[in-house]
Amino acid sequence: MKIRKNIFIILGPVIFFVLQTLGGIKGMPEPAYDILCATIWIAFWWVTEAVPIAVTALLPIILFPLTGALDISTTTASYGHKYIFLYMGGFMLAIAIEKWNLHKRMALHIINMIGTNIKKIILGFMVATAFLSMWISNTATAVMMLPIGMSIVSQLKDNPTTKKDENQVFGKALMLSIAYGASIGGVATLIGTPPNLVFAGYIEKVYDIEITFYQWFQFGLPISVLLLGIAWFYLTKFAFNFRQKEFPGGKSEIQRLIRELGPMKREEKIVLAVFVTTAVCWISRSFILESFLPGIDDTIIAMTAGIVLFTLNSKESGEKIISWQEAVKMPWGIFLLFGGGMALASGFEVTGLAEWFGIQMTLLEALPLILLILIIIFSVNFITELTSNLATTAMLLPILAPIALELDLNPYMLLVATTVAASCAFMLPVATPPNAVVFGSGYLRIPDMVKTGIWMNLISILILTGMVYLMLPLIWDFDPFGFSEQFIIEK
Repeated sequence: MKIRKNIFIILGPVIFFVLQTLGGIKGMPEPAYDILCATIWIAFWWVTEAVPIAVTALLPIILFPLTGALDISTTTASYGHKYIFLYMGGFMLAIAIEKWNLHKRMALHIINMIGTNIKKIILGFMVATAFLSMWISNTATAVMMLPIGMSIVSQLKDNPTTKKDENQVFGKALMLSIAYGASIGGVATLIGTPPNLVFAGYIEKVYDIEITFYQWFQFGLPISVLLLGIAWFYLTKFAFNFRQKEFPGGKSEIQRLIRELGPMKREEKIVLAVFVTTAVCWISRSFILESFLPGIDDTIIAMTAGIVLFTLNSKESGEKIISWQEAVKMPWGIFLLFGGGMALASGFEVTGLAEWFGIQMTLLEALPLILLILIIIFSVNFITELTSNLATTAMLLPILAPIALELDLNPYMLLVATTVAASCAFMLPVATPPNAVVFGSGYLRIPDMVKTGIWMNLISILILTGMVYLMLPLIWDFDPFGFSEQFIIEK
């Protein structure tokens, strides 16, 4: 494995220098060809993970200026995009929620409220996981839910009335419900999963159009609710057969875990107040807050929440709700990856590479729009089974936007299709961090995940195609075959 990675490390720059030596492509501007060569190196390292994907995301800072394709100031500006700070504020809030165990209290109460029936326990885990994943990274959500799920499964296993191997079946279903819930919940909000912010950042950078938190929420939440319901129905009715309907001791185990938490502490109440206030501000900003504060946006709200958490005391000792030592545990690699994606987007647009790709794809004009969306969602869905969903989104958006314009389509149709498809890979442990987390529980084997996940992939492809084709233009109020003034200018 180590030898193979070393080969991949060497092959990346070798491919780049060979392509540079061979010269350009007819009709493509020279700076655009330089960006293409750099993108192939970056994509190769991202796909093979020869080096950490966040490190690969730093390559534009070296390659773009050295080839003369893009100056250093323009390139590095992408790494300070406002959506990086939106995500940073969201992570500060998530750190505070996790530090004071508010996430565990919310999850356990949601599960406790839903019931003791085995199928309802699974639904409870899915709803709790999805809700948390809307606000906290899906990785952190899955990591937090895993021990709660395993304690429930162990309670079933230890019960003398349990039927043979029922705990194995239940364990598999519960682990998959956590993974699916984390991925599906992230689709609902702009900060729920990195691809959503990559899309919003790209639209902001290239077309100067802001995708608000509420605007995405209007489209993302119905998808999450629909997919979550279908995933639960599929897991409990088709994927797994539960001979034992009631869960002996299930309710008492949940209630025991709630009792262990004790009464709600002052710190939890403070974090909950900041969390609720932030969520309300994000959702109401475009139609309430802006009338009082014209300059406010989602990033300002996120950073305000983050800074407030550093100023509030947790108890009489003077300890703050979060400290800088805790905040530095944020996933800085994701911020770099996001910046690398924005740098690629900038390179594609400034050098004309995006426009060149669009001209080459006029053969797609013959395809009906719904078939084109289906092909894109299908392709992205299965590509992200083997590659980072964030890296895949960052690579594809700059290519698909000019293609949409060349085909006289509103870019939202193809870009949103790509973004939501990147979060719906359910088959392999490497597809998403939640899949990898639950795979480590020991209840699942790769054949289990593939056999169950492939049907979820196919179901999600059909659902997403229908939502993008039918609902997106209605919810966001645009013509799929027309352009706003901003898109006309860019075209």
